[in-house]
Amino acid sequence: MTTATKKTPVRRKLLAGLGVFVLLLAGYTVFTIARPYVLHTEIEIDATPDQVWKVLADRAAYPEWNPFIIAASGELKTGAIISNTLRDTNGKETTFTPELLAVEPGKELRWIGKIGFGGIFDGEHTFRIEPLTDGRSRLIHEEHFRGVAIPFTTGMLNDTIRPQFEAMNQALATRAAAE
Repeated sequence: MTTATKKTPVRRKLLAGLGVFVLLLAGYTVFTIARPYVLHTEIEIDATPDQVWKVLADRAAYPEWNPFIIAASGELKTGAIISNTLRDTNGKETTFTPELLAVEPGKELRWIGKIGFGGIFDGEHTFRIEPLTDGRSRLIHEEHFRGVAIPFTTGMLNDTIRPQFEAMNQALATRAAAE
């Protein structure tokens, strides 16, 4: 038996192993993109949807009241790229430039931010405002996270981001009720 003949079964096993690895990686990627991890918070606010929107849309004033999104800029127009600087519960600040997916005054503000080219760590962030009776509103503040890195970050998202969603909700409610 020649040396070339002896290597052929080893090559086949390596290629088969590599093929299985690629298939598993592809399946894992599809799974993490198709099944988002959702952080969901909501709060009832003693203000109308228009009052809530006014506070939410006045992004230049965020440094005055917002403990989570401490700086924001860019035109609120569907398709626009904006800039947001976030502060987590550890005090770590991150600036990113998401694309606005929906801007409906008094109803919804939604964007998508991606790390890298997409599919690694993507977050679709939503603020929905629903009218309640007696001039009150419900703010639904959530983010759908997708990507291959998400299963490794759910603990961090719950520990450092969810509390900031809740702090922002409360601060927004206080400010909107005072308008």
